[in-house]
Amino acid sequence: MMESRVFVVHAGPDSGPDVFAVAHSLGMMAGGYVWIATDWLAASIDDAAASSRLLGLVQGVVTLRPYTPDSAAKRSLVSRFLAAGRRRNGTAAAAGMNAYALFAYDAVWTAARAVDAFLRAGGNVSFSADPRLVDANGSALRLSSLRVFDQGDQLLQQVTLANFTGVTGRVRFGAADRVLVNPAYEVLNVGGTGVRRVGYWTNATRLSVAEPQLVDGGNNASRPQSQQQQQELYSVIWPGETTAPPRGWVFPNNGKPLRIGVPYRTTYKQFVSKDEGPDGVSGYCVDVFKAAVALLPYPVPVSFILFGDGVKNPSYSDLVQKVADNYFDAAVGDISIVTNRTRIVDFTQPYVESGLVILSSVRTKNSNEWAFLKPFTLEMWAVTGAFFLFVGAVVWILEHRFNPEFRGSPRKQIVTIFWFSFSTMFFAHRENTVSTLGRFVLIIWLFVVLIINSSYTASLTSILTVQQLSTGIQGLDSLLSSDQPIGYQVGSFAKSYMMQELGVPEWRLRELAISDYATSLQRGPSNGGVAAIVDELPYVELFLSTNCQFRTVGQEFTKGGWGFAFQRDSPLAVDLSTAILTLSENGDLQRIHDKWLSPGTCASQDADVGADRLNLGSFWGLFLICGVACFVALLIYFARILCQYGEYNRDGGGGGASGSDDPSLPGGAERSVRRPARIKSIRELMTFVDMKEKEVKMAIRSKSGERRLDRSIGSSVSEGPSSSLSRPSSMSPA
Repeated sequence: MMESRVFVVHAGPDSGPDVFAVAHSLGMMAGGYVWIATDWLAASIDDAAASSRLLGLVQGVVTLRPYTPDSAAKRSLVSRFLAAGRRRNGTAAAAGMNAYALFAYDAVWTAARAVDAFLRAGGNVSFSADPRLVDANGSALRLSSLRVFDQGDQLLQQVTLANFTGVTGRVRFGAADRVLVNPAYEVLNVGGTGVRRVGYWTNATRLSVAEPQLVDGGNNASRPQSQQQQQELYSVIWPGETTAPPRGWVFPNNGKPLRIGVPYRTTYKQFVSKDEGPDGVSGYCVDVFKAAVALLPYPVPVSFILFGDGVKNPSYSDLVQKVADNYFDAAVGDISIVTNRTRIVDFTQPYVESGLVILSSVRTKNSNEWAFLKPFTLEMWAVTGAFFLFVGAVVWILEHRFNPEFRGSPRKQIVTIFWFSFSTMFFAHRENTVSTLGRFVLIIWLFVVLIINSSYTASLTSILTVQQLSTGIQGLDSLLSSDQPIGYQVGSFAKSYMMQELGVPEWRLRELAISDYATSLQRGPSNGGVAAIVDELPYVELFLSTNCQFRTVGQEFTKGGWGFAFQRDSPLAVDLSTAILTLSENGDLQRIHDKWLSPGTCASQDADVGADRLNLGSFWGLFLICGVACFVALLIYFARILCQYGEYNRDGGGGGASGSDDPSLPGGAERSVRRPARIKSIRELMTFVDMKEKEVKMAIRSKSGERRLDRSIGSSVSEGPSSSLSRPSSMSPA
């Protein structure tokens, strides 16, 4: 009937078996019990006459037996003892040789050695009467005739000086306590038709599977790996034929059941509240607790007691304090695990994730006719439009000399620039690029346009399909920076958290019942309501399932959960934590949640309020890459133009240093007329740039040939007049 299931039996060989006989009849030798007997049980089992009757009663019992090392003297004594039993009884089994007999044998030799030493030391043997031994009330015991050994102290001194090796090992006594020095024991387990050794015990090695070793002087040698040897002990078969170590305790059948405090909720009774059933309470939290208790390997009788007046929700901090004060053994309900509560009680593994969120009243704002402009900010629109024109102009510059589609009248070229720029937004440009630099810039720009188009489409879809929400409170920062009142649930820890952790003054806080949430939020701060409500996520989710006109704003700014509270160091807290994890893994926890906390009529809604507009900061990297590509392409293009212009200008310069510009010289007037004028103005440079690539190349090749011809004519004139007469007709200026 009691709590403990571990029993240590210290009795005599005659009365000890009776204890186990009674325990067996009461069913106390079954699984879950632990029985440990002192060395009397081992002595009784070693006695062949008693073991057959006793073994059936002590299955699974752990006992001790004084350790006696094997030796030739021990084997000789046992052999002579059995031979004497056969001569006396006719059978060897009739006589038993247990540890008691071995120690009795050494005790006789110890006394004999002490008497011998006493006599050799010159001691006298004399007896005298003891005045304390008198016959009282006419007793027939004749105690007064007894005599006492006068030299008893000297004989005892000789006994304590004993130091020899007997059949039980080294016999030596301590000077202070007069007991055997470092005795050793065998740890035995009774099972089947005999006993099996589990290990050894000595003061030096503690529990070990290694046989004790004696050193000089009779001390047991200590082993450095005693802890490792302790882990290697042989297994024990406990009562009930199980090898699993029993817990050693249960909840007592004659004791009171656990007093479980349950908050008496008046709102959202789906979590926990009063009930007319046999337990008196019901709800999601109660069902989770019952399911977890059902997984424990031992029964836990409980009694649920409501905490609260039934008018408003009780203070959960007071409920936890009742557990710490030993008024309740535990508390079951929607109890949040917070720091100040963990200092006074132990919590189980959380069975519900919970954290504080901000609930606010929002005003629905539908999309208008200008919604297509909202995906981008003004700066983003401006930069995007400017880059369209910039890239169009760059491509026109790079293609103008090569591509006839980019040539024509000024009006046509301007239209081409605008058309090509904005048609790339839809990948519908009809002009083909032929230059390498133009294609390079166009590829980079089309990649940028692809990203911009995708982002714009996604943002516009969100704006047109999801209603936008506007509220004065956008998150925790805006809530703390304002001076508007904040609501919290009755009994919640949100008040202390906001005051102690967030620094919110108490005058801003309003205690509200969940039934008043909607009214207070709709009224607002100006009409005696609140701007927002801070509450735990499970309550808010249940509230929003039936109140579609409200939303949570910002992010969950605390992380925690609900757990069951127990007194400090209660083993139930650990066992129930394991049971809760099992419920979560096998899906029972979710099924209980769906039973009590099914979603309401409102559809699932996004927690975020409003949609962020895409700004320039999200795309500046793309614009930078495109701008650098355009700059590099223009740099290469103009460098090539300058090289061509230099070559063209040099060819236009004519015969070089040896040539003559004097018309009086032979051929001088013709070269002066034939040589093109030098380009000496910006207008002439622009005219050169505007020339087609083919025209430029042809002009450079033509002028290069004329320059070679002029040099040849100049060389003939310098040789004399006769040389001019011999010039072939093919060399004429025509």
